[in-house]
Amino acid sequence: MSEVKPKSQFNQLMTAVKTSMEDQLISVIYRDRIRTERTRRYELKAPTRKTEIEVMHTLLGIELRISRRRLLCPDLSTARYLSVFAQLGVAEVAVPYEINRIAKLADDLESSWYRMLTLIEHLTPEADAAVRRRVRSTLIREQRLEIAGMGAGPAVPQFNQNTRQRRQK
Repeated sequence: MSEVKPKSQFNQLMTAVKTSMEDQLISVIYRDRIRTERTRRYELKAPTRKTEIEVMHTLLGIELRISRRRLLCPDLSTARYLSVFAQLGVAEVAVPYEINRIAKLADDLESSWYRMLTLIEHLTPEADAAVRRRVRSTLIREQRLEIAGMGAGPAVPQFNQNTRQRRQK
């Protein structure tokens, strides 16, 4: 009978976090705001286990460090954008082709990430650390699988090749 209580507590915590986040989940932002526009595929190859992720300012520019691997990024907002997906352990991700959109999306994705972690801590004050870790890892795994299921899109974005200004008769 003691096994039923932790299982039901786990399910209640999962549904509570998901319902309070609703459209602010990372997978929902990815589906509704990133995959709907023109993107390019970026191979992140992030490990699924928990690793140290750091945005570094070096003499060569901005780099994203995933455990021992370093990825050169064109700007800080792209590094922040990719760091959220690296924390989820996503192998490939779609990056918006328009650079000016990445900063706002990075803000929203980071807010969603930290809100998810804060909600887990807030909704599980009396729960033991094992339940908390299990809720966190399950939510991260679900987000990773949903993003992988949506795909990363084409390696090179599609361009409208029609340059004719007049209407065809």
